[in-house]
Amino acid sequence: MSHTFVCPDCGRLNRVSPTRENPACGHCKANLQISGAPIQVDDAKLDRLIRSSPVPVLVDFYADWCGPCKSLAPHLDKLGREFAGRLIVAKVDTEQHKRHAQQLSVQGIPAVYLFKGGKVINNATGLRPLGFWQQWVAPHV
Repeated sequence: MSHTFVCPDCGRLNRVSPTRENPACGHCKANLQISGAPIQVDDAKLDRLIRSSPVPVLVDFYADWCGPCKSLAPHLDKLGREFAGRLIVAKVDTEQHKRHAQQLSVQGIPAVYLFKGGKVINNATGLRPLGFWQQWVAPHV
């Protein structure tokens, strides 16, 4: 079974065997980040990611000035690392990249959306404990 990771340089998705050491992007040959840590994306990268990802994509819509968003960040980092390769955690700064937040009618942040097969399959708002997020994504990974 392979896992899926996003190239930090070109943004392409890469399938990687869990036993492979020091994997590189199949497109640009950059070293892949396989920790599962959240990745920052803009609207265009998010479009490509949710359309083409074979694994669920959790998207955190946040802003730098938002206290609850800052408190949620470590939970989503742990979640991404726990499900590395089986879930992609992406972050969208709603102050800089507004299109998706507007299309999804995001009213408050933090707002977290789970995409699978290019479609929203779940969403939640606000600061919640790590256990909530683990149970929230587990059926989909």
